[in-house]
Amino acid sequence: MSAAVERDPLRPLADRMRPRSLAEFTGQKHLLAPGKPLQASITAGQLHSLILWGPPGTGKTTLARLIAQSSNAQFIALSAVMAGVKDIRAAVEAARSSRAQHGRPTLLFLDEVHRFNKAQQDTFLPYLEDGTLTFVGATTENPSFEVISALLSRARVYVLRPLSVEDLTGLLQTALQDEERGLGREHLAAEAEALELIARAADGDARRALNMLELAAGLIEAAGPARALTAAIAQEVASGGLRRFDKGGDQFYDQISALHKAVRGSDPDAALYWLCRMLDGGCDPLYVARRVTRMAVEDVGLADPRAFTLALDAWAAYERMGSPEGELAIATAVVYLACAPKSNAVYVAMGEAQQDVVAFGTLEVPLQLRNAPTRLMKNLGFGRDYRYAHDEPDAYAAGERYLPEGMPDRRYYRPVSRGLEIKISEALARLRARPAPKG
Repeated sequence: MSAAVERDPLRPLADRMRPRSLAEFTGQKHLLAPGKPLQASITAGQLHSLILWGPPGTGKTTLARLIAQSSNAQFIALSAVMAGVKDIRAAVEAARSSRAQHGRPTLLFLDEVHRFNKAQQDTFLPYLEDGTLTFVGATTENPSFEVISALLSRARVYVLRPLSVEDLTGLLQTALQDEERGLGREHLAAEAEALELIARAADGDARRALNMLELAAGLIEAAGPARALTAAIAQEVASGGLRRFDKGGDQFYDQISALHKAVRGSDPDAALYWLCRMLDGGCDPLYVARRVTRMAVEDVGLADPRAFTLALDAWAAYERMGSPEGELAIATAVVYLACAPKSNAVYVAMGEAQQDVVAFGTLEVPLQLRNAPTRLMKNLGFGRDYRYAHDEPDAYAAGERYLPEGMPDRRYYRPVSRGLEIKISEALARLRARPAPKG
């Protein structure tokens, strides 16, 4: 075991390898490359309130520490999972004391800020206004929905991205070579394929990558004199990794959006990819089946009515068979929908009709369209002059009007020139061209 581990055996490798300066920071070049605004403000020691939004293991906490360090600011870290208003007040008192006694600013870092409710978030505002605190929040959720607007207006949002495989591979190599904080004194050799396997399994998360490397190092030590990190060992520690998928969070809705847009865009390959991404991440296949059925009626519609039936059949198949057979049925529906002719004519028509319902209010049903099951209703004119369509040529009452009085004629449904809607359009045109009967 290395001397570094012996000095502090309780600190995991990921914590020991936390960057101590911007030069050691991995990834986020879009924010931290020379000349970028965040890099320039950190280098200049200029504090400003900000929110760091990104997936786990991308450096949010570390970046907050580096910002405080560069500004010689007191760093107070709270977690929204455990902290409350009492903790915020204590931080405020500590900030006032630091300013009064040492002239130092205070950076309050709140991890998982999205877990604070509106009232808790409101607590910060007066202290941001008077400069008592500089606020840095970290969140994996979209701050547009999870952070109150008053706080958003006082803090700049920076989006952190998942680390690339190249970034993570470089980080793993550094950890293997670092004798002070990493595994350098273990003198481990690592196959390039092994490091790439771990980097890919980490899925953009530096903490996960370093945890897997530390686990792999333990397996090597337990195996005896061999001091090599092989692809087989890496596969063993990486086999349990799952891709990021937050049920009900941003990635959930981003991925279902990508699946829907791939189907709408007639790309069966991309549609299958996003379907598999969601299933791999643990999404309920029944949720996917419901959304696929929505795609059938919204984006395929009457251009191919079979799409709706197939989507319903896939939904029922999963309910009856479960995995994996039912998932294959859903995949079949997804591919069919992606390849089918597209029409949103019914979707658009319904939206326009709904707008008219609101705009025109409660217009009365025309008398000739009302049923007349009683003598009184007949005497009042209900159903009078109604033309029974089946008694007309081709079951079409030319010139008959079915909209309420006081409402202009409408053409909500406009068939597209694709699939079955070509024939529907031609049939409607022929019927509408017929003259109304004279007299």
